Amino acid sequence: MKSRNKYDLIIVGGGAAGYAAALYAKRYELSVLLIEGETPGGETANAGLIENYPGFDAIDGYELYQKFRSHALKFGAEIQSGRVEKVTQEGHQFKVSVGGQGEKEGLCIIFAHGQARRRLGLPSEDRLTGKGVSYCVTCDGPLYKGKTVGIVGGGDASVKGVNLLTEFVHKVFLIVMLGQVNAEPINFRLMQSKGDKVEVLYHTQVKELLEESGKFAGVKLSPGYQGNDILKLDGLFIEIGAVPDRALPASLGVALAESGHIHVDQFMRTNIAGIFAAGDVTDATGSFRQIVTAAAQGSIAATSAYEYLKILNPKS
Repeated sequence: MKSRNKYDLIIVGGGAAGYAAALYAKRYELSVLLIEGETPGGETANAGLIENYPGFDAIDGYELYQKFRSHALKFGAEIQSGRVEKVTQEGHQFKVSVGGQGEKEGLCIIFAHGQARRRLGLPSEDRLTGKGVSYCVTCDGPLYKGKTVGIVGGGDASVKGVNLLTEFVHKVFLIVMLGQVNAEPINFRLMQSKGDKVEVLYHTQVKELLEESGKFAGVKLSPGYQGNDILKLDGLFIEIGAVPDRALPASLGVALAESGHIHVDQFMRTNIAGIFAAGDVTDATGSFRQIVTAAAQGSIAATSAYEYLKILNPKS
């Protein structure tokens, strides 16, 4: 498909919300550009085994993302890789700058760029990322076959991470700051069935990341484990939630919720005409963020964009 520079709709983000929006927009016969960003597929691609998406008893997250992408391509959506660095508005036009790839123009825009993984904020965290510290169990879990690893977390994602890791590792420690784990019962029961392969450390915090020869070597805990505040580990996975990337919408004056998520109405409209949002970057479903809700919001956002364009450019 020959690339163009002007579109009816530009979608920022290539996860479930973005691809659902692209599919619906193309069925409305809009010209559509979807910019995938630096992590194509978003949380869907990194979700591991998915058992709660309607129509599939079980499907790998990356495979589901590929199906989303293929479906949108089938209907003619144009897809571009790269990171959106800037969005500006001039009247009814939005100009989107993609790193090193110039500028695209759209009559309306859907923000569907999800969230960024939350970090521990420890001094050596950036330096050790990719050297034993990871934020993606699906991506890096198989690298630790037969080894001992830890996961910092306490939500459903961390428990699912534990269950996946047990397929590879010798042992996994789940390090939980609170006194309980908040996970879907089915996932929690599966973790409990792993026996000695899993150990949960409640009321425990990681105070320091340890390194040897430039690589991650373990953690310093508070309180300690078995009388020692040092826990030797081969790898550490951080699953403590995510935060929305608010820079792009905020630069346009889009209203944000107290949490930093884009505030939308029931039709995925923001406070600015021509700007819509969908998926994990919004406050549409509170703290409940799932692939199925993101896809639903994407379809609603595309429909709202279509209705907006009909008013903006009524056909004679």
